[in-house]
Amino acid sequence: MVKESAGILVYKREGSELEVLLVHPGGPLYSKKDDGVWSLPKGELDGDEDHLQAAYREFEEELGMPAPAAEPRELGSIKQKSGKTVYAWAVEGDLDLSGFTCNTFTMEWPPKSGKMQEFPECDRAEWFSAQTVRQKLNEAQVEFLDRLEQSI
Repeated sequence: MVKESAGILVYKREGSELEVLLVHPGGPLYSKKDDGVWSLPKGELDGDEDHLQAAYREFEEELGMPAPAAEPRELGSIKQKSGKTVYAWAVEGDLDLSGFTCNTFTMEWPPKSGKMQEFPECDRAEWFSAQTVRQKLNEAQVEFLDRLEQSI
């Protein structure tokens, strides 16, 4: 079964510049990686959950705050190298990230140690210029930025 995720791409305008909110994956596998691993806040659907509902739920789980209340703009879907399909909506708004918190996951670390450790799903959330987003964002998700820029 193909996995599906849904997410919210929050953006704001600073003068003539477009800025986008991204999250960095937490855990030891990504701790020293930067370019190409950031993502829009997203996550997998729970059962038959509506895609947009899942996107809002995942946003709040990954940032510890609700997405801005603006009207969502559908950005469609993309397929990542892993085969996962990601659905996204853009929402304009400004968020103060000083209250950033994220839910956690548990994994064996170090591998084959038998020791289970807890890590945040996302360890950072930051605003980036559209130009920088192209460098930081997961390669397949750059298409969402392209669609956003074409629609605003």
